[in-house]
Amino acid sequence: MPEKQELPEILSPRLFFQGKKFQFEVNQLRLPNGAQGEWECIRHPGGALAVPITNDGKLVLVRQYRFAIKSRLLEFPAGTVEKGENPETTIKREIEEETGYSAKKWRNLGKFPLAPGYSDEFIYAFLAQELEKLPQPPPQDDDEDIEVILITPDDFEKLVMTGNEIDAKTITSYFLARPFIYNEI
Repeated sequence: MPEKQELPEILSPRLFFQGKKFQFEVNQLRLPNGAQGEWECIRHPGGALAVPITNDGKLVLVRQYRFAIKSRLLEFPAGTVEKGENPETTIKREIEEETGYSAKKWRNLGKFPLAPGYSDEFIYAFLAQELEKLPQPPPQDDDEDIEVILITPDDFEKLVMTGNEIDAKTITSYFLARPFIYNEI
């Protein structure tokens, strides 16, 4: 959530769809500047993401199939914050499920809105260090089609700069973690 919210006046609310992870609303609103209209919004509980880095300095990413874009993306492990759960709990579960690693050292990198033009979702980003490979990783979700990729930060930056299919939350979180990865702080 931003530091200071400016709430619109809801003139006519209606819930369009309630899904497992989010809801989709279409509401008649009056914005703080007085403009009136109908706006759509995805209401999402938020997500948590880890920038995992191995003891030998490699980033741990996943190449994951995403049905909405009909393609695979290179991403850091992440997941939806479940009801009653805090983002730290979410990401500790997700990193184990998606990568087979656990981390002993965690650093909160902050939060950022993912797509504020149509969603209230925030991503809570963390740096995960002192990784250990789990002898028996927990099972992945049924819909997960994941390949674990280890890559140096320099090679990751080259992939970003050459336009490879890497999602926005991964790129943003990497650059939040970069000063700690390179010990610039």
